[in-house]
Amino acid sequence: MRRTRRGRGRIIETDVLVVGSGAGGAPTAALLAEAGFQVLLAEEGEWVEQGSVAPFSLEQMDRQYRSGGVTVALGLPSIAYVEGRCAGGGTEVNSGLYYRPPEQLIDRWRREFHIRDLNFEELTELSETVEADLTVQCAPGPLTPGSTLLASGADSLGWRNDEVPRWMQYPSGHQAGLRQSMTRTYLPRAAAAGARILTGLRVDRLDFVRGVARAARATLTSGDGNEHVEVRFRNVFVCCGAIHTPALLQRSGHRGHVGKTLAVHPTVKLAARFPGDVNVPDDVPVQQVKEFAPSLSFGGSASHSGLVALALSENWAAFSPAVESWRSVLVYYAAIVSEGRGRVVAIPGLRDPLVTYRLTARDRALLQSGLARLTHLMLAAGAEAVYPSFRDAPLVRTARDVAEMSNAFAVGTSTVMSVHLCSTVPMGEATDRCGADSWGRVHGCSNVFVNDSSLLPDAPGVNPQGTVMALAVRNVRRFVAERRPA
Repeated sequence: MRRTRRGRGRIIETDVLVVGSGAGGAPTAALLAEAGFQVLLAEEGEWVEQGSVAPFSLEQMDRQYRSGGVTVALGLPSIAYVEGRCAGGGTEVNSGLYYRPPEQLIDRWRREFHIRDLNFEELTELSETVEADLTVQCAPGPLTPGSTLLASGADSLGWRNDEVPRWMQYPSGHQAGLRQSMTRTYLPRAAAAGARILTGLRVDRLDFVRGVARAARATLTSGDGNEHVEVRFRNVFVCCGAIHTPALLQRSGHRGHVGKTLAVHPTVKLAARFPGDVNVPDDVPVQQVKEFAPSLSFGGSASHSGLVALALSENWAAFSPAVESWRSVLVYYAAIVSEGRGRVVAIPGLRDPLVTYRLTARDRALLQSGLARLTHLMLAAGAEAVYPSFRDAPLVRTARDVAEMSNAFAVGTSTVMSVHLCSTVPMGEATDRCGADSWGRVHGCSNVFVNDSSLLPDAPGVNPQGTVMALAVRNVRRFVAERRPA
């Protein structure tokens, strides 16, 4: 990897530039480097060692989340979303829950989006590889109350529910587990194979010469002041996530079918108070209820005192006394697969893109029924009181109160958010609606590839990172087979 200086800027040359180090970018860099490519991985955020910041603290929000965790897709209602902005991306801050790509979903994507050679059996084999790399497993020993209460409520209603495995190691005496995120797995592998990882390097745009991407214009912000960097490459993989991958392509002059079909899993939430102390502050329940999947799912959130207060905040005047007994309170959510779609638009002169999202009438009705069903689930689990997260919500103590709560609910008065963002550069040969081909090469570009959640044709109805990783490995294998260095 050759570096030269010209004027006040720096020039770096490499075979392959990988932009972004999350669930797509990290395995991409590792597998390319192990195949013999000269790789530079550019990550806008900083490297934060696991355990060096308290989970869900203000310091973590500042150092590992984009915009301190305060990002929103504009609409009626607006949908809050969160993005990791650090080495490892969202894998450093999410719950680590893992699902394989569902077979029916893969079959539908192959048919509807004309994705060549998208084979469920191959993805299963790739998933097994990823699971071994990340030590995906269920937690040993008894589950925490957040999971057992959800399971007991679902069992009493006859609703299907399961424990979801996580990418964790559980050394002896370490019940909480050690997260096997990208900074513990694929990024060290990439570095060991010779890849260079630069944190604090924001890629602003790609430069094209006669339709071929030749260089990236970037800004190194990790030192004193801002240093301009030019990265010259033969191929580039854009893995910045479903918001910033299309934004980078748009800033580089590439529009096409990019940023027009953002898909998310909108969620609504509630807080539920149970008898006794049930709150384990840093725990994220591993049980999920899939009785109504894929359209509707239920699960649990982290529930330390600050997050409990946030869940109560929409009706703070009436609900705030519950904070005093926060150790008896847990936060749960209902998530839907949305028919609605959003857009990501890069605005000249602005650092971050404009994000919008529109829920359909069906989405609004499903969120309403989802919150009602979730409330019934909490009562069946033994909750003494349920505090729905929407403005002026009534307190729910009995099944008779659920109808009143549901009638009072309006999506526009609720806290709607999502942590799953995808589909802004959908893959496939249906060029009238796909931004990249069947292996992630951007349509109309010979050497620009996308390899992250942007490629998912629509929201998968499960935690998406297992699908992202399996597809990332698939696409890199294809790239290596076609372009392996001499």
